[in-house]
Amino acid sequence: MPNYLADLPAPLLTRAAGIRLAAFDVDGTLTDGRLYYDESGHETKVFHVHDGLGLKRLQANGVQVAFITARISHPVALRAEELDIAHVYQGQGDKRTCLLQLLEALKLTPEQAAFVGDDLPDLPPMHIAGLAVAVANAHPWVAEAAHWQTRLAGGNGAVREVCDLILHAQGKLAAERDRWK
Repeated sequence: MPNYLADLPAPLLTRAAGIRLAAFDVDGTLTDGRLYYDESGHETKVFHVHDGLGLKRLQANGVQVAFITARISHPVALRAEELDIAHVYQGQGDKRTCLLQLLEALKLTPEQAAFVGDDLPDLPPMHIAGLAVAVANAHPWVAEAAHWQTRLAGGNGAVREVCDLILHAQGKLAAERDRWK
């Protein structure tokens, strides 16, 4: 088991054990938060491969994944397609309402959802999620609202830590390790 999962408090593990939907902000969470534009004005983003594998492993273990972001970006749609993520919501000024509507559609309760973010627009969905997570470089108010904070920064493997936490709490992480032997 990775060191960052050792000696976690029982209430955190209980929260993570019940997660059936893991929703993620994009900019600053799945990316490092910087915006890149080429000379033609096209936006590019950098995603971490470790995060991608973590998201695939969550899905393979029965946890649905969603991206909920305020911005609209073609690279986000491409990354979601590459990872087979069906729940992608861009242009969401009200992430809380978006999360609630998704939960209703999936017939899940807020306690069965995790929300991972880094900045102020992420606070409303974090306040209703059963597991609220802030990445290491999150705004202090976001960190205060979180049940757990990653060691790694957004775009640098923080999402993988969340995936590992959920799989560990659900008793599936050891089988994931063994899968690669």
